[in-house]
Amino acid sequence: MKKTLLITTGMLLIVTLFTPAAKAQEWDTGLDIYSSYIWRGAKFGSGPAFQPYVELSAGDFAIGAWGSVSASMDESLEMDLYASYSFGPVSLTLTDYYFGGDWMEYSSMHYLEPSVGLSLGDFSFMAAYMFLPEDEDAGTSFGEEGDLYFEAGYSFGSVDLGLGAGDGQYTDDGEFNVCNIMVGTSKDIEITEKFTLPVSGAVILNPSTGGFFITVGLSL
Repeated sequence: MKKTLLITTGMLLIVTLFTPAAKAQEWDTGLDIYSSYIWRGAKFGSGPAFQPYVELSAGDFAIGAWGSVSASMDESLEMDLYASYSFGPVSLTLTDYYFGGDWMEYSSMHYLEPSVGLSLGDFSFMAAYMFLPEDEDAGTSFGEEGDLYFEAGYSFGSVDLGLGAGDGQYTDDGEFNVCNIMVGTSKDIEITEKFTLPVSGAVILNPSTGGFFITVGLSL
């Protein structure tokens, strides 16, 4: 078995085995549609992006799958698996990012990222380290090098602010720098008395690369 498959499978088994049987299990699924896919200050693909998800939660444990497919059919594809555990304001997450190819073979592009999050009222903080494949053109064996990313957020009512910094893939020269300044908001549009449509939007600037983006999304 490839390292990615072993790590991912082990991650899923640990969450399943150690989830208390007394906890009620809940399934959730949905679809977000964004005018463009912006992640940590970088744009992925061209045109709108369809982002489905499926999640199983039980108490403080959660395991799920999330994906993003470009509507322009430009081969921009991402399919991720993740497992998380929360205790109080702290959450631990392990994510396997997958970017096309045969998922079972070395030609697949897998990136493994452990992260920790902190949520205190309107304030949030996240730190992550993404392990990179030894050969980015082929292989799922992770090397010793990786990319750091930190992000702090604060909500003022309906307005969300975010500030992210990282190195490697997140900046223009690979050095640690601010790469994600975000101002966002959201609202519910009433369609009928029993159905509302959540809408969110954000303005994003990456000072390192000079990228400037505006994106709006719908949640179904």
